[in-house]
Amino acid sequence: MCPSLNMYLHAVLLLFLSWLLLLLPQPTVLAKTVTANISDVTSNSFLGTMPGCQSKCGNLSIPYPFGIGADCSFDLPFVINCSNSEPLLDELVVISISPTQVRVRNAVASMCYDKTGAVTNDIGLAWASLPFDEPYTFSDTANKLIVIGCDDYSELVADGQAGNVISGCGSNCSSSTDKIDANCTGIGCCQTNIPKGLKSYELELSSFENHTQVWSYNNCSYAFVGEQDSFHYSSLSDISDPNFEYRVPIVIDFAIGNQNCVEAQNSDAYLCQLNTLCTNNTDGGSKGYLCTCKIGYEGNPYLSPGCTDIDECRNDNLNDCDENATCKNAPGNFTCSCNEHYVGDGRGCTPQASQISVIKLSLGLSFGFVSLLIGVIWIYSSINRRKLIKLREQYFQQNGGLLMKQKISSIDGTSAESSKIFTAEELKKATNNYAEDRILGRGGYGVVYKGILPDQRIVAIKKSKVMDANQVEQFIHELLIVTQVNHRNVVKLLGCCFESEVPELVYEYIPNGTLFEHIHKTLSRLTLEHRLRIAAEAAGALSYLHSAASIPIIHRDVKSANILLDANYMAKMADFGASRLVPLDQTQVTTLVQGTLGYLDPEYFQTGQLNEKSDVYSFGVVLAELLTGKKPICLERSQEERNLATYFLVSMKENRLYQILEPRVVKEGTLEQLQAIAELVKRCLCLRSEERPAMKEVVVELESLGKYRKDPWVNQQSHEESENLLSDEAPTNIYAFSIGPSTSDISGQYSFGTSTTFPLN
Repeated sequence: MCPSLNMYLHAVLLLFLSWLLLLLPQPTVLAKTVTANISDVTSNSFLGTMPGCQSKCGNLSIPYPFGIGADCSFDLPFVINCSNSEPLLDELVVISISPTQVRVRNAVASMCYDKTGAVTNDIGLAWASLPFDEPYTFSDTANKLIVIGCDDYSELVADGQAGNVISGCGSNCSSSTDKIDANCTGIGCCQTNIPKGLKSYELELSSFENHTQVWSYNNCSYAFVGEQDSFHYSSLSDISDPNFEYRVPIVIDFAIGNQNCVEAQNSDAYLCQLNTLCTNNTDGGSKGYLCTCKIGYEGNPYLSPGCTDIDECRNDNLNDCDENATCKNAPGNFTCSCNEHYVGDGRGCTPQASQISVIKLSLGLSFGFVSLLIGVIWIYSSINRRKLIKLREQYFQQNGGLLMKQKISSIDGTSAESSKIFTAEELKKATNNYAEDRILGRGGYGVVYKGILPDQRIVAIKKSKVMDANQVEQFIHELLIVTQVNHRNVVKLLGCCFESEVPELVYEYIPNGTLFEHIHKTLSRLTLEHRLRIAAEAAGALSYLHSAASIPIIHRDVKSANILLDANYMAKMADFGASRLVPLDQTQVTTLVQGTLGYLDPEYFQTGQLNEKSDVYSFGVVLAELLTGKKPICLERSQEERNLATYFLVSMKENRLYQILEPRVVKEGTLEQLQAIAELVKRCLCLRSEERPAMKEVVVELESLGKYRKDPWVNQQSHEESENLLSDEAPTNIYAFSIGPSTSDISGQYSFGTSTTFPLN
């Protein structure tokens, strides 16, 4: 008989012996207390109004602290108007009320087009505003901004919030047979988060091409803020229902008063009654508190006498007592005890055997019980260990580990040595089992952990979120090329692991953070010389990827947050999660648009045609960021200044660039030097890609500008001119550069047919 069969026979024997042990006599019948799952009971029993008050408006019950009329509610913001038999909270139609939230009818923006692209139904703007500053906010955990359509995007502007938060998303489809994305992440439907503490908003629905390409199967689109769990979208036919807009409510969070639980409990106005729990309101920094019934209780937590005990024994669905056991109710709980002539814990009761037989059986089993228990544990551990080994082998094969090994074995020299294949156990130890305190950052593609290898090398380990099984061979091919990228200003890929569910990549660790942090999040100590050096090093890395790598690589997400600084503050280009390899015989590649708001090439965004000049545009934004110290997108600035690229070019055109340059840059550079840098930025930001310089040219110009030295006689003149730059009067015709037409701002967070969302401002 094979060993594995013996193992399973032993397991069956142990289970049989364990069953016999249940026949052993027990000196007393123990009633074990457990807690039933009664969350559905407490949520459905939130009823009760003030004595003498109207309890319903139409078919909706109005529980306290809400009420129909000022005398029947806790406070003015909780008054429900029922004059037309339709419950209204100010002007919002109430659909349901729970102990912590109110659901109201939403506002829907819609646009319809004919086949020529002309608008036939224009309700493209929708807005909602809460009636009082306190205690209401739109729930950021329950609600999403949702867009439905095949050629559409929407922007949500939150007024009255710090920073005027903007979010948005876009959706598209290529044909009527496209499979609708059940997760609503870009194909026919998209959704994105709304900001915390939102009290009013305005959303605008727009189309990329007025549905001219998709009109035959989708001529209308919709956008609204609504409850994510109430929205179930499977096809375009879902929106043909005339009551479509009423199926998805908006969830509103509320709180009681403007004190926290501790403060309120010491006041006469405290509302939480008996058998309730008080929790502080944490929505958007507002004060106030909420009352809920304790587990095992039901009723209205805001209304005397409070929550009452649930008798779980009256309902078999609320207790798990055995049919041969007795259920006994207790405050907030219940107990089970086996009936006479039965033994067990009340959840499982078996007939009691004769006393003599039980004694004999117990004597025979007691000596072997410990050894049998050890055997069960050993078998269980062995099975789990084998399952884990088999699972890792399966992951290794499906993720392309064998193919990667074959490719590496065919490479000679240092490239093969550096392209190490790590085991899952090695990376688990390196990250202390992926501990939270080892997380370096999170992104759209995964989580990055700090790891320490056995040789004490510190590395960055990127754990991806998803892996397309149909793209394994292409992934391995591209990974192999990236491992051979060898440039001092490019973060080195040290190896990978294929034994986890999705591949994990191991990079060299860069300790001094990102260029973005040094420009914006700390007191910037970067001199003009430092800025030019860092820019030249980053440009050199991009030039290498575009023209010196074995196959050209387009980064696709060039930004200051992806330029790292090592221990010597040398620039290192990082994060190739969105990079694209370009065949040597192609100059452009059509691809799903990916990038970051403020840095994204407008030509690439409009056409989907990717080339190396797309990286040049993004790098131009980084240069403008270095010169001005301003973020690429800042909603706190005026409309004119919101987009840095547009603002920079307009400032040059209107001879007022001096107003936006960082004072330190102006003081340290001469007019000729700053003018040359500004001209380079302008060329990089040209709307037409063919008018932009190649990265090789950018490197040469930056290195030349970095070596610029001021002669003594020039120093005095440059100092005076720098002072003039900072004065109220601009130098005449110094920055009179012509620029192309400014592009309109595009804001929000858009998704284009993939699970990856990227911000656009």
